[in-house]
Amino acid sequence: MKAVQLHIPAHADQIDLVRICLYGIASKLGFEYEDIEDMKVAVSEACSNAVLHGGHSGEGMIEVTFHHDDQALVIQVHNDGSPFVLEGAGLSSTPLGGAAVSELQAGGLGIYLMEALMDKVEVFPTSEGTDVWLTKYRQ
Repeated sequence: MKAVQLHIPAHADQIDLVRICLYGIASKLGFEYEDIEDMKVAVSEACSNAVLHGGHSGEGMIEVTFHHDDQALVIQVHNDGSPFVLEGAGLSSTPLGGAAVSELQAGGLGIYLMEALMDKVEVFPTSEGTDVWLTKYRQ
């Protein structure tokens, strides 16, 4: 897979840069407009989570890597805050974990939203923080 890497300050106003970069890469790869819009929402959510929960206190960086080939675009969002453990947060690795939307804790919809929009979502706690991998396959 080829890769394009972007480093942005961990500030909400910088997330637009990630969306613009994503649009350019996905368009060049031939993704349909609807899929690109879905990916933009999902990556925005992943980046927002990195800003809010990354433990940066406004000083850190978010690393976004776009891995791509003829079959898929995989977006890796890395923050260097405290590792996020999906199961430890009371969330399931499946959408809503069988619960109604109204039963989710505040902030619990982000993972669900990403899972609904992408073909595959993986969250990996690392020794340096958290990696979120978002995959969309070409139709």
